[in-house]
This record gives sequence, C-alpha cells and structure tokens, in this order.
Amino acid sequence: MSAPSILVLGNANVDLVLGEVDGWPAVGTEVVVERSEMRAGGSAGNTALALSGLGVPHLFVASTGNDPNGAWLRERFDPACCDWIVDDCDTTVTVGIVHKGGDRAFFTTPGHLQRARLDDLLARIPRATESGVFAIVSGGFLMPEIEADTLRLLETLRDRGWRTAIDPGWPPQGWSGDARKAFAAWLHVADMTLINEEEAAGASGGMAAEDAAAFLASGLSGDRALVIKRGGQGVSCHGAGETLHVTAPSVRVIDTVGAGDTFNAGLLSALARGAGLEEALRLGVSVAAHAISTFPRRYA
Repeated sequence: MSAPSILVLGNANVDLVLGEVDGWPAVGTEVVVERSEMRAGGSAGNTALALSGLGVPHLFVASTGNDPNGAWLRERFDPACCDWIVDDCDTTVTVGIVHKGGDRAFFTTPGHLQRARLDDLLARIPRATESGVFAIVSGGFLMPEIEADTLRLLETLRDRGWRTAIDPGWPPQGWSGDARKAFAAWLHVADMTLINEEEAAGASGGMAAEDAAAFLASGLSGDRALVIKRGGQGVSCHGAGETLHVTAPSVRVIDTVGAGDTFNAGLLSALARGAGLEEALRLGVSVAAHAISTFPRRYA
C-alpha cells in the first residue's frame, strides 16, 4: 500500500458485548439480557475499524493468536490496511457487560496480548512521508512488553517522522505508583495523550475531574496536548496554556464500548487532512456519537 496518513499500533482482540443489565447480579444467579454481539475489538482495533468505516487510509499493525478466534478476528479488518503478527497461542477475548445508561465493565483473558513484542512493532513501522501525520499507540497497559518500552516506541516513531498519540487504557493492576509514573513520562513525550475521565482520575491519584485535568496538563511543553473524553459531556483538550471544550450531541445510546477509540479515529482523520484542532475535536465527538447510537455500528 502507499504510505498511510495514519499509523495505528496496539491491541486487537475478540469482543463479546452483552447487555443491558440493571445493577450487578448476585453470585450464583442467572440473568437474561436482550442482545449480544461478537465483534472485533481492542482499543487499537476499534480505531482501525472506525478509520475503515470513514474511508480513511491507514496502516494497522497488531497481533492475534493462531487459533480460530484469531483467524475470525483478522477477517473483520480491511486486509489492505493491516500488517498482522500471528503468535502461537490463544487470542485474547474481552467480555463487555453494558449497564443501563451505557456504562460498561470488561473482563479480559491474557491471550496473545501478553506475548506482544516491541521488536515486532518496530520492524513494521514505516517512515512517514508527509509532515504532521500521526501514529497512535493504543492499549499498551494490556501488553506488558509494550508497556515497559513505550518510551522507546514513541521515540522511534518520532525519529521516523511521525507525530505521536497515545491512548494507553486502564491498567489491569490499577493506578499504582508505577502506572502513574509511567503515564506521566508518556504524557510529556507524546504529542497528544487521549484518556477518559476515569483514567484521568486514576492517573492523578484520585483528583476530581477539573483538578485532574489541570494537574496532568501542567508542564506540557510546546504544542503537546492532553485530551480528556467525558462521555455525554463531550471532550476537553488542554495544552499550550489554553483549554478547548466540545460538547456532545444528545443521542439514544445503544452501547459505549469503543466510543473513545472511535473518537480517536475521527479526531486523527481530521488532523490528517489538515483540520484545526477544534474542528478535529468536533469531528471526533460526532463520529463517536453516531457509532454508539447505531446497531450494527456505523461511523458516518
């Protein structure tokens, strides 16, 4: 393929989404839910799917296992946009439980993500052929070797001409001191950091929303930006001494699984075609709102 306008690196896995539930059932009971959907997922996977849905050229580099789930997963993506690494193991599966109102909880098996290797990613990173194009690293907290060497990955991307975005997700071990320290280092190296409100609270040691944003964004240099995704309240972007806020439209929510990853796709697709930051934030919010209110999911 020709040089991509967006490079997506990170986690893809099988998602089984079930819902809705009202409250959490007691141990030993059984609950009937109205719908289920087995679909391709993972933070990076959701972004790649949304970019395909938007018709945006990109390259998605990710791994799967060599089991039937892995074969099924790879078939969900546009083969012209993918460079797959196939490991000799089971493919990671995530069960997403959707609660009333669209909130969700996730249960994830270790699978192939535990085996993801930095050298495999580094060997597949092309050199950017345009200025200002973005590479996004997603889901790193689920891949131990990638998490441990994220700074090296970001530096390699920069050396090969890419602007960098990172959406590390939620650390399975919780926001320990080590997780917060690692996140702080990434925040000050990546050009753009993309997290949600819950992650901002965790990364800041439990601060309230506005205090967390101010704390995390303090000291960002140059044109680095911190984007905090606030669900139905929209998004805010902090950096260069200013804050932008874009509200979200009111929609009937079906499920919010992958909403933030879909926002990332809309945002980066706008930046790739030269849009300003505020316009890009608005497109990201619009694409995510459409996705979470359609079944089967649509992006445009």
